[in-house]
Amino acid sequence: MQSLTKRRLSAAELDALMRRTTGIGCDVETELTDGWFNTAYRVRLEDGRAAVVKLAPPAGAPVLRYERGIMATEAMVYRRVASLAGGGVPSPTLLHAGDGFLAVSVLEGTPWDKVADHLPPTARTVLRRELGALTARLHTLAPEDGRFGYPAAESALSAPDWRTAFTAMVDALLDDAERWQSELGVPPADIRAMVAEGGYALDEVTQPRLIHFDLWPGNIFVRVPTGDGSDAHITGIIDHERAFWGDPAAELVSLAFGGDTGPDSDLVAGYVQAGGRLDFTPAFHHRLALYNLYLGLLLVVECGPRGYGADHLAFCRSALDDRVAALRALG
Repeated sequence: MQSLTKRRLSAAELDALMRRTTGIGCDVETELTDGWFNTAYRVRLEDGRAAVVKLAPPAGAPVLRYERGIMATEAMVYRRVASLAGGGVPSPTLLHAGDGFLAVSVLEGTPWDKVADHLPPTARTVLRRELGALTARLHTLAPEDGRFGYPAAESALSAPDWRTAFTAMVDALLDDAERWQSELGVPPADIRAMVAEGGYALDEVTQPRLIHFDLWPGNIFVRVPTGDGSDAHITGIIDHERAFWGDPAAELVSLAFGGDTGPDSDLVAGYVQAGGRLDFTPAFHHRLALYNLYLGLLLVVECGPRGYGADHLAFCRSALDDRVAALRALG
């Protein structure tokens, strides 16, 4: 995906960056073009290991407020995931992390979205249950300082309680919308009012947990051996940069891009079996509608600094309209 935030280096420049910062050079094999924000290259390190090097946007590039410093968030999550007992959430190994870049090991398998149309029904069931279990394990991670919100962004985007943190997260996007003159189709005052009306539901969340918030199939690698798919499995989860400390219910927003996330779904069955808890109460559904609104808002506003075209913007605007309507219907 083309984006104005992408920072591209020549093979010689990337090799020089790696030598200067890690002491190990590299040969570029290919650019990985599926990403929407950072630039990523598959490389061969001079010690023979295959790796993926991700580059943050160049210094001074216009980004949204929550995006400032989020590569540090990704590095932090890789470290925290690696510390889980028994390797509970498969992810690439963090090899190096520096100012504006990181290098990770290469995963086996294929992004789920590349094979989704060809999966036998049994494989879909097995993988969704496993994804639910992995998500529950991810949600055992908690912040060391007990705060909600974005870990690497400005302190104004975190708070000791979830209502305050989430309200600040929405306000930051609305500030970005004004900066980029984003056409939201709904007055910012109405969005702020909807968040305020859901305050009672947000207050039910008292323990911050690590929320990936980008668990769509493209960020999940799988292996599907031949046969009925009963031995299909997830080989890793990538792109933790959008993560924040918050409400596990928010994870269902991106998980829904891959299938059913309702109380009787395979995903929730796997989540509960692994020790997770999701109570589908009216307050839970209200919060979930707020988180859907947040993602819809984010997708529209990011079109400005990333320079996406009219067709993509129209798609995002339509999605935001649907999410606003769904939230209003709750009232």
